[in-house]
Amino acid sequence: MIHLGNAPCSWGTLEFAGLDGERIGYTQMLDELRAAGYTGTDLGDWGFMPTDPAALTAALASRELALISAFVPVALADRTAHAAGVELALRTARLMAAAVPAQDMPPCIVLADANGTVPARTTDAGRISTGQGLDAAQWQIFAAGAEEIARVVLAETGLHTLFHHHCAGYIETPAEIDELLARTDPQLLGLVFDTGHFAYGDTHGSIAISAALTRFSDRIGLVHLKDCHAAIAAEARATNHDYFTAVARGVFCELGQGSVDFPTVLHWMQSSGYTGWVVVEQDVLPGMGAPAASATRNRTYLRSIGL
Repeated sequence: MIHLGNAPCSWGTLEFAGLDGERIGYTQMLDELRAAGYTGTDLGDWGFMPTDPAALTAALASRELALISAFVPVALADRTAHAAGVELALRTARLMAAAVPAQDMPPCIVLADANGTVPARTTDAGRISTGQGLDAAQWQIFAAGAEEIARVVLAETGLHTLFHHHCAGYIETPAEIDELLARTDPQLLGLVFDTGHFAYGDTHGSIAISAALTRFSDRIGLVHLKDCHAAIAAEARATNHDYFTAVARGVFCELGQGSVDFPTVLHWMQSSGYTGWVVVEQDVLPGMGAPAASATRNRTYLRSIGL
């Protein structure tokens, strides 16, 4: 069975520093998320929701919501950042494990690069060339750090770790996803397949989303449903907009308004026997749009295609 959730980023709570603006509290976000028809949520930035397990349990249980995952960004290409990354992931995993110990589908750690912190990758998001990737030594450091975080989290909390490919970070293009998966143990590290980041990160349209889902099928443990507005993406590439400018201009639009072929994604889930969570994400910077209304329209769109 496929279960549908949403995330605080759809309400303007993103993991990037410097995105100032008024943000709603977690109680309003959870109320609106539930009212829009979703049954699970991501944790959001550390401190957005309660960090006391009992309080977090109460907030979720009172709305009959499951806890799906938590995003943990780590500068994995920097060996000196690994120890702090382990501690951040462990702190987050311990909270989730304590808050929902008997949940039917345990939450997971969604590990990612420290996206938006490397200037060249942020400036050229959506149009990354081969020469902007990691070198051999960096790949070894990156993969080893990801495995170490996953290993410690699993050993100490029993929760699994999935890696999120993401624009404005080192793992953005299809080739980079391939390389990371080839360098890491599938028993330790799975994949979050994000439809919108895949569409924007596949600069030259080198692989159809159906082929990508098939290629990565054995590693996919979570699907993020996000759309990518083709015209805004093309404008960003043509005018050299950086990642944050593209997001602010709405490159990740409401579902069904962009280039992602969601019926094909649904067909893959059904034909492959995918079970578990899919999470709708529509990155909204503070002050952009009406998140509750967008979340409702996104849910209506998914119902229209059979999800």
